[in-house]
Amino acid sequence: MEYYRIAVVARPHGVQGFVKLTPLTDNTARFKGMTNAYLEQDGKRRPVGLSGVSVAPDAVLLKIEGVDTREQAELLRGAYLCVDKQNVVKLPPGHYFIADLIGCLVEDNEGVSYGKVTDVLQTGANDVYVIKQNEHEILLPALKKVLLLVDVENKRIVLDAKIVKEVAVFED
Repeated sequence: MEYYRIAVVARPHGVQGFVKLTPLTDNTARFKGMTNAYLEQDGKRRPVGLSGVSVAPDAVLLKIEGVDTREQAELLRGAYLCVDKQNVVKLPPGHYFIADLIGCLVEDNEGVSYGKVTDVLQTGANDVYVIKQNEHEILLPALKKVLLLVDVENKRIVLDAKIVKEVAVFED
């Protein structure tokens, strides 16, 4: 089963086991009404119940079932709150989950292969795809004018050959 990280535990909040989360999603409204999720810590994932969810523009406060003290909440610092594939937020057309982009084969419309997406850097202005082929790395801004096709189901991205050479940064 696939899981998506939607927040990281930043710190305890108060003395009754509440935690403050740093969202890893643009849609903080998605936390409202959440009652179940998965907690990922030390490489292990377990289902947890949620309550007392409060959403602010830059943070989310909530109570995780079984965490009743500040000390217990402190032990969760750095843990990830995750959802399974069935509970991800539906994205608008042209938007993709980073986890779905990782591993996509990248080629241009002239048949030149560039390698696989290994990471996505979120720079603020636009995302940058990190593409690796053997030891070589390419940094490619995720611009609509360069992306002709993004097919995450078939793990394939097709670029405009003319534009990719203008915008990509190629490692020597």
